[in-house]
Amino acid sequence: MLLSLFQILDLLLRVASYIIIAQAIISWLVAFNVINTHNDFMRSFLNALDRMTEPLYRPIRKILPDFGGIDFSPLVVLLLIYVLRVLLAGVAADVAYAGA
Repeated sequence: MLLSLFQILDLLLRVASYIIIAQAIISWLVAFNVINTHNDFMRSFLNALDRMTEPLYRPIRKILPDFGGIDFSPLVVLLLIYVLRVLLAGVAADVAYAGA
């Protein structure tokens, strides 16, 4: 049962990392005028991605210094998610070993 909980948490962290990567790529495409933000669907999609990722970025942005227009908070959040997934995998392996 506990191992299933760890797998669900790992899945949620993996989905969060995919959302962060998609948001970063789409924001670059908007910045280089590849994607038109006058389209209602694209504007609402970007707004939804921003609403999902902003609570993750906000604490990191408070800590990081200003880099002059370059936002490193998605990279920091992705690194933190990776560290959490590694720690979670270690705990899950310990639980699976103890249960065997």
